[in-house]
Amino acid sequence: MQFKPEITYDAEHKVWSAENARDYFAPDLSIGEIIFHEMRRHPQLIAQISDSENTVLTREELHLNSMRVASYLRSLGLLQSDVVGIIARNTTHIFAVTYGCFFNGIPFHAVNMVFDEAAIKHLFNITKPRLIFCDGDEYEKVKAATESLKVKIVTMRNHPIGSIKIDEVLATPIEENFKPSRLDQGNNQTLAILCSSGTTRVPKAVTISNSRKILSAALDLTTSDVQYAHSTLDWFSGFLTTVTSGVFSTKRIISDVPFDPARFLRIVQQHKVTWCMHSPLHLALTGNSPELEKIDISSIRTFLYGGARCSLEAQQKIRSQLHQDGMNLAYGLTELGAVTINFHFDQKPNSCGRPVDGKKIKIIAENGDHLGANEVGEVCVRSDQYWAGYYGNPEETQNVLDSEQWFYTGDLGYMDDDGFLYIVDRKKEMLKYQSYKYFPNEIEDVISQMPDVADVCVFGIWDPMGSDKAAAAVVKKVGSQLQAQDVVDYVRKNIPIMNKHLHGGAIIVDDLKRSPNGKTNRKATKEYFLQLMESN
Repeated sequence: MQFKPEITYDAEHKVWSAENARDYFAPDLSIGEIIFHEMRRHPQLIAQISDSENTVLTREELHLNSMRVASYLRSLGLLQSDVVGIIARNTTHIFAVTYGCFFNGIPFHAVNMVFDEAAIKHLFNITKPRLIFCDGDEYEKVKAATESLKVKIVTMRNHPIGSIKIDEVLATPIEENFKPSRLDQGNNQTLAILCSSGTTRVPKAVTISNSRKILSAALDLTTSDVQYAHSTLDWFSGFLTTVTSGVFSTKRIISDVPFDPARFLRIVQQHKVTWCMHSPLHLALTGNSPELEKIDISSIRTFLYGGARCSLEAQQKIRSQLHQDGMNLAYGLTELGAVTINFHFDQKPNSCGRPVDGKKIKIIAENGDHLGANEVGEVCVRSDQYWAGYYGNPEETQNVLDSEQWFYTGDLGYMDDDGFLYIVDRKKEMLKYQSYKYFPNEIEDVISQMPDVADVCVFGIWDPMGSDKAAAAVVKKVGSQLQAQDVVDYVRKNIPIMNKHLHGGAIIVDDLKRSPNGKTNRKATKEYFLQLMESN
C-alpha cells in the first residue's frame, strides 16, 4: 500500500525525513499580510459564526474590525517589539484582536483563563505586555496579577466597571490607506507566544514564528470548508485554526461556552462542519456520547486530534460515523507545530502517522545511540521552521535543543517498518489531566505535610477519557489510623486546582517499590497500586 506523506529513511544515520516544506504564497509575505489580502479577495464569504453568541460576520466585516483593532494599537504607539496579552474565550471579536496583531506584526501572548493569579503574574512578567484583552470574568484576577506592569485592560464580555470595552476599541477610525506592516525582522520574527510546561515545572512562554510552515497540517483547506475547534488561542489547536481560517478563507464556527459533546455534534450537523480539531478528552467525550449515533456527522472529512494518548474505542466509534477515513491522529509540539499526522487510521490505528513536510525524526537510546525501526527511545525532531526558543529563557531552550537543532521531546516512542510513529510513554514525569499538565511531586509535597504520612508516591493512571488521573500510594506512620480517603480529602482541600486532585484514588501500603539504590521506583509502585486495586 502507498502510504502518505512520502518519506525517506536514512539507514546509516537512522533518520526518517519528510519532503521539504513547500511555499504556497510569496516567500516574503507574513501571515498577517496573507490574511489581509485573502480577506479582501473574498469579502462576501461568511468568515465566522458564533454558536453561543448568535453572531455572524462576513470576511469583509471581520476584515474591517481587524483593521480597527490594528489602528487602535497603532494609536497607542505599540511597536513590533511590544507584546499584546490575551486571556479570553472564543467570543465574537477575539479573532479581530488576533488578526489586528498579525496586521501590525505585533506578537500576542495567549494565556489560559484557568491559570491562577500567580501563574498569570509569572507569565506576563516574562513578556510584559503593554495591553491585555481578557474576558470580564477574569478581569479582577488579571488586574491584580499585572498591577506592577501598569497595563491597559480591554474586556471582551461581561464588562466590569473600570475596564475598556471591546466596543470602544472597535469604534476606532481605520487609519487612512491602511496597509499591513512589513515585518522588521522578516518571517523569522515572532508571530505569537503560547504557553507550555517543562522541566522547570513552571509555565514557559513558547515563541511561534511567522513561518508559513505552521500551515502544514491544513494545506488541503479551501473556501468551501467549515472549521471547528473548541480550544482557545492559548492552545496550539485553537491558534492553528485561527491562522488557517484566515489564510484559507474558510467558514469558522466558534463557541465561548464549556465543551459539551451533544452541542458539538449538533454544530457539526447544523453547519456541515468538514474539519475539526479535538483534544483527546473532547474526542473521548464525543465518542462516548449517546447522541453520536443519532446525529449525522458525515460531513466531516478531517477529524484531527492529538496531545495525549487517546481511547482507541472512542476513535473507532467516531470513525464508524464517517463516510471516509478522516480520523487523523497527530503528534505535535507547541514549539514545532505538527510533527506527524496519521492519514491511515484504518490500517494503522493509534499511530501518530508519518512526518509532515519539513520534519525529520530520530529515536535516541539513553546512551545516545540512534535506534532503528521498532526500537523504543526518546523521540527527537528537527524542523526546517525557525524557532526562537522560549521567550526570555535561553537556558531552558538549550535544555531541549542541541547544536544541530534537534529538539528532544521527552516522549518515548518508536517508528515502525513503514515509518509510522507510535508514542508509548513519557520520559519526563510530567502528566496531563483533561489536557492540563501537572507533576507528581507537586502533589507529593502536599501529601507529605500530613502528620501521619511516612512516605508517598504519586503517579498517573490513564483512563479511556485521555487523561492521566493522579493516584497515590501512601505509607503511613507506625500506629497511625490514616485511611486512603483521608489522603484524597486532604489533597482536595489543600490543592485548589481540580486537575491535581487524586482522581485515580489512593491506597495505603506497607512500603513503596524501590530501585536497588533505595530510591522510589515510580513505575513499579504504580504497577503495585494497580494490582492492589484490582484485587480489591
